[in-house]
Amino acid sequence: MARVARETVENAGVDVDELLDLLIQNASAEFTTYFYYTHLRFNLIGLEGEGVKQIAETARQEDLNHFEALLPRIYELGGELPNDMPDFHDMSACPPAKLPDDPEDVDALLEVLVGAERCAVRQYTNICNITQGKDHRTYLLAQAILNEEVQHESWFSEFLGEGPSGHYLRGGETSPYVRKFLE
Repeated sequence: MARVARETVENAGVDVDELLDLLIQNASAEFTTYFYYTHLRFNLIGLEGEGVKQIAETARQEDLNHFEALLPRIYELGGELPNDMPDFHDMSACPPAKLPDDPEDVDALLEVLVGAERCAVRQYTNICNITQGKDHRTYLLAQAILNEEVQHESWFSEFLGEGPSGHYLRGGETSPYVRKFLE
C-alpha cells in the first residue's frame, strides 16, 4: 500500500474507507458486467442482434479494462478484493446484467445493456463528485471510466431509438480514456 496516497486523500477530507467501498463495489460491477455481457453477446443473433454484437463486444472488453484499471488504486489506498467470488459478485454497485426471459428479444437485451451502462454512469459520477479537487488520481481514473461508460450508454440507447448521440463505435484500440491507467 502507498501509505502517503491514503494519508493525502484522508487529509484532503475524503473518507477513504467509504471511497474504497465504492471502488471495490464498482470493480465488482465491472467484472460481473464483463461476465454477463459475454453471455448476452452470444445471444445477439439474427439480423437485429448482429448489428449490436460488435458494440456489446467493445463494451465488454472495456468493462474488463475498467476492472483492471481500478485494482491498483484500490490496493494503493489500502483496500483489497474479497477472497470469495460469490461475495465479490454480490457486492456489485449495479444489478447483474442478466439475460432477459426471452433471449431472442433484442430490445429486451438492449434494455439490459443500457440499464447496466446507466448504473455505471451514476456510480462513476458519484465517485468523481466525492474526489474532485481532493483525490486527483482517483478522480482522473473515475473520469476516464465515466467517459467510456457514457459512450457505451449512448451506443445502446441509439439502438433503442432514443435519438442520436453523436458518439461513434471505436475503430481499432479499446479504452481510449482508460488505456493510460493500464500501462
